[in-house]
Amino acid sequence: DGQGVKQDHKQAAYWYQKAAEQGVPEAQHNLARMYDNGQGVKQDHKQAAYWYQKAAEQGAMEAQHSLALMYYNGQGVEQDHKQAAYWYQKAAEQGVLEAQHSLALMYINGQSIEQDHKQAAYWYQKAAEQGLSQAQYNLALMYNTGQGVEQNHKQAAYWYQKAAEQGVSKAQHHLAWMYDKGQGVKQDYKQAVYWYQKAAEQGVADAQYNVALMYNNGQGVKQDYKQAFYWYQKAAEQGVLEAQHNLAFLYLNGQGVEQAHKQAFYWYQKAAEQGLSQAQYGLALMYNDGQGVKQDHKQAAYWYQKAAEQGLMEAQHNLARMYDNGQGVKQDHKQAVYWFQKAAEQGSNRAQYHLGVIYRTGPSGVVQDYKQAAYWYQKAAEQDHPEAQFDMGTMYLNGIGIPKDEKKALYWWQKAAEQDLVEAQYNLGLMYSKGKNTKKDDKQAFFWFQKAAEQGSSEAQVILGIIYREKQNYKQALHWLQKAAEQDQAEAQLTLGIMYAQGEGVTKNNKQAKEWFKKACDNNLKNACTAYNSLK
Repeated sequence: DGQGVKQDHKQAAYWYQKAAEQGVPEAQHNLARMYDNGQGVKQDHKQAAYWYQKAAEQGAMEAQHSLALMYYNGQGVEQDHKQAAYWYQKAAEQGVLEAQHSLALMYINGQSIEQDHKQAAYWYQKAAEQGLSQAQYNLALMYNTGQGVEQNHKQAAYWYQKAAEQGVSKAQHHLAWMYDKGQGVKQDYKQAVYWYQKAAEQGVADAQYNVALMYNNGQGVKQDYKQAFYWYQKAAEQGVLEAQHNLAFLYLNGQGVEQAHKQAFYWYQKAAEQGLSQAQYGLALMYNDGQGVKQDHKQAAYWYQKAAEQGLMEAQHNLARMYDNGQGVKQDHKQAVYWFQKAAEQGSNRAQYHLGVIYRTGPSGVVQDYKQAAYWYQKAAEQDHPEAQFDMGTMYLNGIGIPKDEKKALYWWQKAAEQDLVEAQYNLGLMYSKGKNTKKDDKQAFFWFQKAAEQGSSEAQVILGIIYREKQNYKQALHWLQKAAEQDQAEAQLTLGIMYAQGEGVTKNNKQAKEWFKKACDNNLKNACTAYNSLK
């Protein structure tokens, strides 16, 4: 140590040798260390092992631990895990915490000793209680999984915390997860973020992904897409597939980063090629829409297929649509039914609706089946698919595939109309105005005609215009008739002609009247042709 004399490792080794040869265990141990490290003597692992053995046999616990390491690694002696376990045990029983940890590892792996998780937990506990961070982490894992000890999430969290506070990155990540999920500790998103961040800063890829999620969703921290992007990028570069997918999504939507479709495509492709179904679906969408890449329906179908085969409902639906329309693949209605069915069984109301359409229409390769059509329409309708609700109402009204039921028809049309399906709103208007299949109700009829007209239904606009004309509200009449006439509704064009000819709500104008009569006549309305010819 250079105490009272100039430091001289050669002299130290000389005198250690003298004392060691006389059986002094401390000298034997110190001499072994000098041979082990090549300090004051030429490095010689055989000599190191020899003197460690001498000291170990006299009970020197550090020598026992060092000798165990040499047997374990086959350094200076022939590798012998049984001998390693023997000397680890000797040192562990004297309280050498590194030996306790190493012995626990040998018990857990069954290395030259019988696998014994209880013994592993026992020795991890010994080392953990002495503050060895890796032992604390490993003990936490055992409590978390119930291996060698009774499962106890509180104890797991306790030991993860101990190890985390000593900087063990994996412990920090596990502790964060427990706070995130409220397992073994009270759920606390702020603490989760804190420990995820600690582990992320040490390069733990899953922690980087999880802290990104927290920033993305604003859990335990203020929502911050820039921070989410930063950590997704870190995790993505380490190969975390979900991070690659989410990074692509941020690029696609310009969240936390400038929108960049090519970068989105790049990261979707990375994750897709490694088998992540959501990324395969995202990549298919980009090929389908020509975003970040040249539009390619074949490639879109290819990636939809990949995701669909992994059970992704949205991909199954979109693949079915491609088979149904012959887009990117050869048209095949049987394949369309197959994939629609897969998605429908997972609850896709869009797939359920399209199955209903296929069974109702019976295209090539599919037997028309009204009962199946009604079954799938019902499924989709119950999940608030407006077109399915409308078609369901039509099938009830006409008794196709199900017993005729006008009340149910009205019920489903009402449902569809409330979701702003214009066809349903117009049909409801007709039912209430004519009192067909329900009690006549002019207020309800007017309400639904108005709704349909506001969404651009030319038929509803004509009727609304005529109603307003009858009420002598010419301003509104002209407004709606003009809307319908511009959509080539002959009845609206004729009525506008009459209003201009008679000066209803407008200054009488035969030229305007004649123009509207001509338009209606061209649309094959005979009485419009008569009116046109009667004007000079």
